[in-house]
Amino acid sequence: MKKTNFLFKISTILWIIWGLVHIVAGALTMNFILSGDISSAISGIADAVDPSTLQMEYPDAAGAIIGQHGFNLFWIGLVTTISSFFIWKGNKNAIFLAAITGGLADLGYFLFMDLGGYVNFVPGTVMTIVSSAAIILSFYGYFKKDKTA
Repeated sequence: MKKTNFLFKISTILWIIWGLVHIVAGALTMNFILSGDISSAISGIADAVDPSTLQMEYPDAAGAIIGQHGFNLFWIGLVTTISSFFIWKGNKNAIFLAAITGGLADLGYFLFMDLGGYVNFVPGTVMTIVSSAAIILSFYGYFKKDKTA
């Protein structure tokens, strides 16, 4: 039982880190959009792309799409951060909520940004590894706990 509690605690710490990074990224993205700097928002997201190639006039609709992306980063980070405090105690609903929200967000990131070569390893790919580790640790702890109970 102590091993599963340790796994939940490590998962909690990983989700807090992941969540806070995404809250900040979302807030920064929305701030760039609200200030009318779509190019900087896109450069911040696609950080492996030469920023000079992204400096252009974007249509307002592109800014709205990137703004929505920033909002999604923000709320997904918030949900996983809040869930993490319940994961600490091994709460099944929190484990699955964080895995679904954070995990699916990172799956899309991995498929379109990482595999596309548009992002640097740090922080993006590292955050995908962090969320994957949090999911694996919390799932292992949860299913191990059920077998030993």
